[in-house]
Amino acid sequence: MGSDTGRETPASSRDEPDEAVEVLRGLWTATGQTSDDLDELFGPAKSCKNMQNVGFDALAGDSGDLRSAWRETLEREGKLSHSAGSVKDLVLGSAEPGDR
Repeated sequence: MGSDTGRETPASSRDEPDEAVEVLRGLWTATGQTSDDLDELFGPAKSCKNMQNVGFDALAGDSGDLRSAWRETLEREGKLSHSAGSVKDLVLGSAEPGDR
């Protein structure tokens, strides 16, 4: 993706979070803040009470193999595709002219 599209390249977007973290660390260091100070201000991280028991562990059953359980579910529902493709093909459809 070039600059003419108005979007950043994937490599530069991956660098942004690291740069933001470094800027914040610089600010905290310059102001004398530590992680203990931040914990005192904001307290420990909490999870939403409504989301505490949300997960897919029960899908795996006794075997504990979540991947196989998902495959079995998709196959049972007729949603499992054995053809290799990309995520782009999945979202946008195949690039083959006869497929649309």
